[in-house]
Amino acid sequence: MAVIAAFVLNAGLNFVLGLLIAKLLGPAEFGLFALATAGAIVANTVLFEWLRLSATRFYSARVRVDEPWIRQGLDRAYMALTLSLFVAALFCAGLGFTLEPSAESRLAITAGAAVAALGIGVFDYHAALARARFDGRLYFNLVAVKNGLAFVLMAGAAWFFPQPVWVLTAAGISQGFAILLLYRPLRDPVAPRVRLKLREAWQLFVAYGLPLIAANAIYQLLPFLNRGSIASHAGLAEAGYFALAADVTTRSIGTLGTALDLLLFQLAVRVEEEQGRAAAERQVGLNIGVVVALLLPCAVGFWAVLPALEALVVPEAYRGPFAAYAGLMVPGFFCLAMTNFALNPIFQIRRRTRPVIAAALVGLALNGLGLWLLPSRYGPEGVAIAQTVGLGAATLVLAWRALTGPQRLHLPWWEILAASIASLAMALCLLPLRHIEPTRALLLSVPLGMVVYGVLVWLFDIAGLRGHVAARFTRSPPGTAPAE
Repeated sequence: MAVIAAFVLNAGLNFVLGLLIAKLLGPAEFGLFALATAGAIVANTVLFEWLRLSATRFYSARVRVDEPWIRQGLDRAYMALTLSLFVAALFCAGLGFTLEPSAESRLAITAGAAVAALGIGVFDYHAALARARFDGRLYFNLVAVKNGLAFVLMAGAAWFFPQPVWVLTAAGISQGFAILLLYRPLRDPVAPRVRLKLREAWQLFVAYGLPLIAANAIYQLLPFLNRGSIASHAGLAEAGYFALAADVTTRSIGTLGTALDLLLFQLAVRVEEEQGRAAAERQVGLNIGVVVALLLPCAVGFWAVLPALEALVVPEAYRGPFAAYAGLMVPGFFCLAMTNFALNPIFQIRRRTRPVIAAALVGLALNGLGLWLLPSRYGPEGVAIAQTVGLGAATLVLAWRALTGPQRLHLPWWEILAASIASLAMALCLLPLRHIEPTRALLLSVPLGMVVYGVLVWLFDIAGLRGHVAARFTRSPPGTAPAE
């Protein structure tokens, strides 16, 4: 429950913080901030993601005691990459101060993005360690401290120094401070280093993680390329409209997926440790049913309340373009969530992660083709269509690879079909409310959607969710033994 509480806290504060920064910076400055943030995420993915993924796959409470070289190998690699990125940030800052003494120069923005990437990488790594140990309390504390610092520092920077470089720097500093404040409980017991084991650990991390970060880097390149394309053709303000719509949409759909992944993938890893690979693959199949059953209604519900959300929450300067872009992005970001949280885990469990690169390359190619063909016909909205087509194609390619062949994954097809029918029923109930006054629409749509979908889930026990809820709230009478 602590992980879910951390997810709710993180999602809520990130959503509010994103809107607040967009309002304080304005469309043009926020567009530049969004471009730099996309670059920081790409840098974090390329440099650190393979180690974070290796931590979630190979580190656990048992490994913490029995195989200390796993954590030692991760720490040493992180330290080397962190120092390299920090030196690069200092170099860009110094060069910018000498050649282009402006907070909006390219070198200054690059330095700020490097600091943000460093903070994101270090925080995500330590959060992954806490999750892999199933230490929910430590994970919640990490998220709470990080979000509190980020809200104060980033909002303060945007208020007092409304320039992207200072907000980026504040983002990196807030995440680094969170780790420093909780460094003691994050440490492992002291153990002697074995050089041979360290080299074996690094080889394992590289073979497992590099294909995944290559694919993730490609996915992170998509928003960077798409925002850059809009900025070059329609200006930074238009890129700001696009960026805010993309950020809110992907968080509305993907944040719950991240929370599920925190629990479900670590559960599959634990099943593999206790029962073997075949049982872990069966668990991944069951997990996919849960992911679809929870993310599909989120995507449908977000689309249903989009007009009301724009009128009530989105800053006035962004209204109009926000809903247009977000509506086109919903299917693509749902497909991306399916790739990351439903399909990727099967290749991670098998430690055969190269197929994810092929799928990502197909998505990048179709996105690029769309950037060439669609904006001339549909204007800036063609970029959003190109992104959705690319993400959808990547998901289809990876699904084909996972669901065909002698080692195909067996999915709970009934659960997926039932979740789709229930989501369609919810959409039909909410459709008339999209056209009424925004406040009434939001107040009616959210509870009505939850009731309609919740009743159907309970009646048909979609993805076993009724059983999970009953198990959570049913307590055994005192003195009775739990069922085997």
